[in-house]
Amino acid sequence: QVQLAESGGGLVQAGGSLRLSCVASGRVFSVDSMAWYRQVPGKERELVASVTSNGVTNYADSVKGRFTISKDNAKDTVYLQMSSLYPEDTAVYRCEATGRTTGGRYPDFVATGQGTQVTVSS
Repeated sequence: QVQLAESGGGLVQAGGSLRLSCVASGRVFSVDSMAWYRQVPGKERELVASVTSNGVTNYADSVKGRFTISKDNAKDTVYLQMSSLYPEDTAVYRCEATGRTTGGRYPDFVATGQGTQVTVSS
């Protein structure tokens, strides 16, 4: 079983910055990719950013140039540095990890964290 623990959310004024962290623990042999999603009540979940184990990143158009995702493979940890925050960035941010619990060839788990609230005031 794999667990994800997020931290770093909070309340910030528009234009401010926050850094989210997410660490994977438990039966983790390797993490192939990690991602941050966000969700606002009544709306669908949105992929914010993702990163693979070899450093390939992907961003939603709405956060390009403002958010940076990075990953520490040795610590099975992913970070999301958020800058120039807008009120519309307000959401619950959840971390997701895909990887392997054994040395098998293919990923065998997808884990999602509990989420951390990010609130941006105008």
